[in-house]
Amino acid sequence: MTGPRSAVVFNPVKVADLDHLKRVVGGSLAKAGWPVPRWYETTAEDPGRGQAKQAMADGAELVFACGGDGTVTAVVTALAGTKVALAVLPAGTGNLLAANLGLGSDPATGLQVVLEGGRRRIDVGMLDDRCFVVMAGMGFDAQMLEGTSETAKKHIGWLAYLGGGAKHLMDRPMRARIRLDGGAPMPRRPRAVIVGNVGRLQGGVRLLSKAEPDDGRLNVAILSPANLAHWAALTWAVLRRQDRVPLMETYTASRVEIYSNRAQARQLDGDLIAPGKVMKIHVRPKALLLCVPQPDADPDLAYDADAVADRAENL
Repeated sequence: MTGPRSAVVFNPVKVADLDHLKRVVGGSLAKAGWPVPRWYETTAEDPGRGQAKQAMADGAELVFACGGDGTVTAVVTALAGTKVALAVLPAGTGNLLAANLGLGSDPATGLQVVLEGGRRRIDVGMLDDRCFVVMAGMGFDAQMLEGTSETAKKHIGWLAYLGGGAKHLMDRPMRARIRLDGGAPMPRRPRAVIVGNVGRLQGGVRLLSKAEPDDGRLNVAILSPANLAHWAALTWAVLRRQDRVPLMETYTASRVEIYSNRAQARQLDGDLIAPGKVMKIHVRPKALLLCVPQPDADPDLAYDADAVADRAENL
């Protein structure tokens, strides 16, 4: 056996056919000369952090996270700061990290990425004792997630988020103070404050066009549209990848503090967390070893992912 010892942390709610997934993963790894992987099932009480730690204790050198955003975030939190690699096997409607890797919702493409050997150390963001690798947010982005049903996501995928967001377009803004790297507080009245490590949203939309996953900095976007015309202008500029997006300020920092006058919806990598008035975030440079499409040094984690997907058809 020439491959690393691996484990699969999976969410049984998100995996439609577990037996089929086990056959595909086990068969593909065996063909490549890898040992048989161990499988760890998440629970409502533990969405993956404990299972990933147990996998490492059992000798895993690579851990597949197979589930939604909550599963991936939990596994990332367990693996950050270790030498154990993370691989993403999308399940259900996929997740934000899968979108940034160009994997879509196809676990075979994620498996092909692992077998081709692309590895990259990337930064992670920290909120209290929890990690994120894509983006954290307070305000509208979390409200959008909150307003989107699992049924809608199952039937129409990431487009369901548009309906969830439409419910909150005209909500009142928050009163916030934002501090970057300990500087003077910046008073704002934003609809959302987003702190990102990489830039893609669901559907491949790049919100943070200059974000790099391993530069030791987090990208901060402050969105302040006040009416439907503002939302339309902001959205159009993002879709066209304009350098200047109206009603969106952008900064970089290694430490970000957000203080709101009232409790706001909050999210980490597309997974809702408890509402709160405060988010204090800092970066851990190159803390996570991630399996990525080749070439593994490109700033865009999804570089050439389409070619990987073509090769994955054999799996």
